[in-house]
Amino acid sequence: MTSASTTPREKTTTIRGLVGRIMVLSLTLVAAIYLVPLLIAYRMWLWLAVVVIATGAMFLLYSTRRFIPAKYLFPGTFFLTVFLIIPILLTIQTSFTNFGDGYRGTKEEAITSITNNSMVRTENSPTYGLSVATDGDVNKGPFSLFLVNPQTKEVLRGSDGKKLEKVDASTVTVDNGVVTKAEGYTILSPRQINTAYEDISTMSVPFTDKTTVKVQGVRTAFEGTKRMVYNESSDTITNTVTGDVYSIKKVGLSEHFVNAKGESLAQSWKQNVGLANYSRLFTEGNLASQFLKAFAWTIIFALGSVLLTFGLGFFLALTLNDDRIKGKKLYRSFLLLPYAVPGFISLLVWSNFYNQDFGLINRMLHLSIPWLSDPTMAKVAVLLTNTWMGFPYMFIVCTGALQSISGDVKEAAKMDGASGMQATWRIITPLLLVAVAPLLVSTFAFNFNNFNAIQLLTEGGPFPAGEYTRGGTDILISMVYRIAFGRAGSDFGFASAVSVVLFAVTGVLAALQFRATKKLEDVN
Repeated sequence: MTSASTTPREKTTTIRGLVGRIMVLSLTLVAAIYLVPLLIAYRMWLWLAVVVIATGAMFLLYSTRRFIPAKYLFPGTFFLTVFLIIPILLTIQTSFTNFGDGYRGTKEEAITSITNNSMVRTENSPTYGLSVATDGDVNKGPFSLFLVNPQTKEVLRGSDGKKLEKVDASTVTVDNGVVTKAEGYTILSPRQINTAYEDISTMSVPFTDKTTVKVQGVRTAFEGTKRMVYNESSDTITNTVTGDVYSIKKVGLSEHFVNAKGESLAQSWKQNVGLANYSRLFTEGNLASQFLKAFAWTIIFALGSVLLTFGLGFFLALTLNDDRIKGKKLYRSFLLLPYAVPGFISLLVWSNFYNQDFGLINRMLHLSIPWLSDPTMAKVAVLLTNTWMGFPYMFIVCTGALQSISGDVKEAAKMDGASGMQATWRIITPLLLVAVAPLLVSTFAFNFNNFNAIQLLTEGGPFPAGEYTRGGTDILISMVYRIAFGRAGSDFGFASAVSVVLFAVTGVLAALQFRATKKLEDVN
């Protein structure tokens, strides 16, 4: 019979494990209690579901001794979901909307923006001394405005949706024309006002039935009159100066406020547009053409980068793998220098090398090649630079793979009468590809989305006259960036649609490449 008693060390380990689990679960519960109200307030339902499910899963898995395999699978699954799956889902969700400049918020926010931006200063309105106060959190509010009339020294107080009212002078302290203390309130500092300025500047504090407080900076305000007035019962906006009435009508893909003349207000709101962004991508003439051109160059760029970097890296690794060469360590150290320099520095330096008039390449070779102004030469420049940056990695990989191949294989090839070239091409190369083929696939996928190489070297250019969607060296990812943050304004919905298509294309190409590399597994 074996003793069922436990040693003191085992007891100590058990107690430590129990205390550790209690602390982790306690911190998880505290984090969930803090996050859940915030997520509900901001209506972030997807992240709310993640927090609730993750918290429940942690208590289920780590509060008992059961589910041992799941305890080890949960952390990886959680981070995979948060950092990969959810961003993909959010991108897909955005691709079905019109989200972008002029279409960022809700309908209510758009109406508030339209009416507030139409405000003009009421005639003879003085500039009031402004103080922002709160009886709650200085960062979240609710906020109240204290105004001091510079002429009458009268102090007024109002809050969002509540008309200004006179304040008893004995309850406040006024200094330099502004309220510095108020009973029951905390007066915000200029820095605190700046932090919450977006919320404060959009407050609607009525002066009268027709005028409103307009916040101007952190210490002044004036009485303003809105030229655009929203009528909730008819869901229309009226211009009080011209009399035009704007009702909701569809313009293009989205709804806008439109008057009888067909003139629409620029501000709209985020809406679901279905497959319109995808339809626009494949059916709108110029966009479809630019997408196909960018796709073709992306394939050439990614494939060319892989072939050139692998070819040069393999050649150098093969050369320096010969035992007859002396000083191999020194040579290998020099060849790794491009890999040691941060990529963004290399790209910025090379962009100066390609300057037609003052660049190092043209000056040394006494040439005048328009490297960055000619579309063809710009493509050549991108491939050359990417080859210089990428071959050290391939050199390292191929050197390691070559050194793992037994010398007996080479000796057997020589005994069979194979020349050095035949042994390299028919025996060494297939054996090496077995090891490096997955890396070639991942390198292709990386270069397919190699945004830095394009943006830092050429910024996608050169651009044809009047064309800003795609430049001569733009690959799909840099084209997406220009659509999302370009000169014509942000269009996140359409950029998300292009990103989803790009994700699908990259996945299909990677799958086809992995399928093709399986044939190499038969090589012995």
